Amino acid sequence: MKKFVEILPDKASLIDRSLEIVLTKLKSTIAAKDRCAIALAGGSTPKPLYEALASQSLPWEKIHIFWGDERYVSATHSDSNQLMARQAWLEKVNFPAENIHPMPTAANNPEADAKKYEAELRDFFQTESEVPVFDLILLGMGDDGHTASLFPHTEVLNVSDRSIGVGNKDGQPRLTFTIPLINHANCVLFMVAGENKRSALQQVFADEADARNYPSRSIQPQGELWWLLDKSAGAVLEK
Repeated sequence: MKKFVEILPDKASLIDRSLEIVLTKLKSTIAAKDRCAIALAGGSTPKPLYEALASQSLPWEKIHIFWGDERYVSATHSDSNQLMARQAWLEKVNFPAENIHPMPTAANNPEADAKKYEAELRDFFQTESEVPVFDLILLGMGDDGHTASLFPHTEVLNVSDRSIGVGNKDGQPRLTFTIPLINHANCVLFMVAGENKRSALQQVFADEADARNYPSRSIQPQGELWWLLDKSAGAVLEK
């Protein structure tokens, strides 16, 4: 694993740097493989990145969009990560509908929908037994150290034999990439902003701490790991 940590002056600089890295990864991967599979993050931090991507001129037909986690709500619900990305980016460009792979949330059965998405991944990546390898996975981190829907002390943290699991947030189910799937990625990019993230970041970067308390510690991909932090969040690492 190659690990990079950058502390940017403010959130705008964080978005600019994120855009730079994402564009580099998209273009180099498409040049090498003629397609790029990227998993998006939810939350408020990446929204400006998606809006910036909407102004780019890229070969959209060669980019495939997935999601690293999703609240178990309809695709039109205001809490939907899919809806946010569609409104900020995907609906603003000529993105082929068949290249957008949202997590299914309509079966009224999270476990069944998790298995359905896992099957879609295996079909897309043409793999039966091996873990799919994403070109790029975007992640955020909560002030409790969670990432995707991998929350502290939840059962999904223990899943080692599946790519998609069912997370739990205050009793509400969420679909999520599992730790093994994230860690098989060629590149994982964390975007973290805000003073409220400092305490968790200190534990995530500590020499010793319990990953069950701070699940972001478990993210150690086989490829590149990028941590982009704004000054408000990253100041705790500069001391």
